[in-house]
Amino acid sequence: MAFPLTPEERAAYEWQMWSPGFGEAGQEKLKGASVLVSRVGGLGSVVAYELAAAGIGKLVLAHAGNIKPSDLNRQLLMTHAALGTSRVECAARRLKELNPRLELVAVPENVSAANAERLAAQADLIVDCAPLFEERYAMNAAAYAQGKPLVECAMYDLEASITTIVPGRTPCLVCLHPEHPPHWKREFPVFGAVSGTVGCLGAMEAIKLLTGLGQTLENRLLTLDLRRMTFRVLGVKRDPECPICSGRRV
Repeated sequence: MAFPLTPEERAAYEWQMWSPGFGEAGQEKLKGASVLVSRVGGLGSVVAYELAAAGIGKLVLAHAGNIKPSDLNRQLLMTHAALGTSRVECAARRLKELNPRLELVAVPENVSAANAERLAAQADLIVDCAPLFEERYAMNAAAYAQGKPLVECAMYDLEASITTIVPGRTPCLVCLHPEHPPHWKREFPVFGAVSGTVGCLGAMEAIKLLTGLGQTLENRLLTLDLRRMTFRVLGVKRDPECPICSGRRV
C-alpha cells in the first residue's frame, strides 16, 4: 500500500528527506508505519516526540497514572499546568500540537502480562521505555510471539543502554537479563538529559528499522556512561537455553 506525501508533508520533512538513502521513499514508509511506545516518561516522551516530529503515521502510547511534580525534570511531554492529570492524555495533546497529522492511540495502562499482546498487536514496531523488568519481560514476550521488532531502551543515573531485538535474528531481553536484577527498583537517580539522550537514540533506531536506513543495533548492545562520556558497542548472542527465543517453553 502506497502512502504518498502531501505538499504540506513534503515541506515539513524536506530537510530529512535530503539524507542519503532515505529520501521521499523513506518518508512514505514512516507515514505508513505505526509504533507502540511503552511508557512516555523520561525515555518514552522523547522517543514519541522525535517520531512525531519525523512524520510517523501512528503512535500507540501506553502509560498509566497522573503527572507528579517529580516527573517534570525529565518527562518532556508533561507540563506544570497538567499536574494531577493523566500522563498519557497530556502526552497525546502535546504530540498533536506538534504534528496534527499524527494518528494517536492513548492507552492509560502500563504494560503487563495481561495487556502486552493486545498493545503489541496495534503497531508494526515497539520501543520499550518501561523502567520495571516485569513490564519489559511482558513486552519482550509479546514482541517475540508476534514477530515484532523491539527497541529496548534503559537508563539509570548517568548510564544507559539500547539494543534492537528482532525475533528469529537476535537475542531477546531474557537472553541479556535472564533474571530480574535485584538492585533494580521503581525510583532511581535520573537526569532528563540522560534519558533524553537514549530516547533520541531509540527514536533514530526505530526510524532506521522502519525505513531500512543505515545499520541498526541488531545483535549489538550500545552502552553509554555519561559521567565519563564513554560509549561502547558490545556484541550479544542468543542464549540457546532461553525460554522465550530458543524455541523452548517453560
